[in-house]
Amino acid sequence: MTKLRRESTDEPSSTPEGEALLELMWQLAQTFFKLRAAGKTVTARAAGGGSIGAVTPSGAGLYGLLRSLTENGPQTVPALARARPVARQQIQRMANEMAAQGLVEFTANPAHKRSRLLTITPDGSRLYAALSARMSELAERLAADMDIDDLRITVETLRTFARKLATNA
Repeated sequence: MTKLRRESTDEPSSTPEGEALLELMWQLAQTFFKLRAAGKTVTARAAGGGSIGAVTPSGAGLYGLLRSLTENGPQTVPALARARPVARQQIQRMANEMAAQGLVEFTANPAHKRSRLLTITPDGSRLYAALSARMSELAERLAADMDIDDLRITVETLRTFARKLATNA
């Protein structure tokens, strides 16, 4: 683990746990950018004949949105934005682009007249399945020399960290 350097002696003292979590936060941020770049190279054939990446050229998480709709069913744009958390407008732009591509559609929401539900279409489901297969191939290549127990501990640590951020941020 890299020892964190302090620029000033005015900083509060920290615990080994706090320093380790700070290092995890830094590594997680760096890994996210690399994962996003890799996601731009993971593509699948779209219904219209072109290819679509798991991450759009602008960095939007198309695959993540398709996954949310696949795993959790139809949702409103505000609910999708809160779950990430990002601006509602960002999800709205992505949803509009995906609707224009035929990957999702806006459907009536029985619980709210104005906030329609975003629903994955059959073309969106096919694209999600194809992208999932490509993401699995990437994961298999990357996991080849990694320890399964380390991976499971990392997943559990990140889940705990996410819960704490959701309740204490």
